[in-house]
Amino acid sequence: MKKIRLGTIWLDGCSGCHMSFLDMDERLIELAEFVDVVYSPYVDMKEFPKNVDLTIVEGALSTDHDLKIIKKIRENSKLILALGDCAITGNVSAMKNLYGSEAILQKGYFDLADLNQQYPSEVVPTLLESVIPLHEAVKVDYFLPGCPTPADAIYEMLKALIEGREIKIHELTRFGK
Repeated sequence: MKKIRLGTIWLDGCSGCHMSFLDMDERLIELAEFVDVVYSPYVDMKEFPKNVDLTIVEGALSTDHDLKIIKKIRENSKLILALGDCAITGNVSAMKNLYGSEAILQKGYFDLADLNQQYPSEVVPTLLESVIPLHEAVKVDYFLPGCPTPADAIYEMLKALIEGREIKIHELTRFGK
């Protein structure tokens, strides 16, 4: 059996879903028989590779860099799994939408700054006007909610995809669980 080429990434989120991924514990060893991790915060790979079978994406889109990388991921991935409430709805990251980018930058770089009150100009990506979930920018093939998504749900989803069978997500997790 050919191994699935798997990528994972977190965008604008807390990385809690990636911590849940690690919480699969010994089941990670079982999955390693069927999966080659070709891109992830867990591996030292700088560029997103071509011909990825499945990419698990955590987090919302809030910067021009996020938008660029999700489009590259979509071009190079057969399937995308939106992992967690941030990727699916924007969740906590989208709270910025209540105030707008300018107000958030003002608060962070001026109102709360004791020194060097200035906007960053070279290092920080440009904020989008609104935080958006993945499916508003690219086609998403699977959605797995949770905040964070439980390790058991991630495991069952991956097993179902590996085995090519249907899965009843609502039995494993829900938004905010």
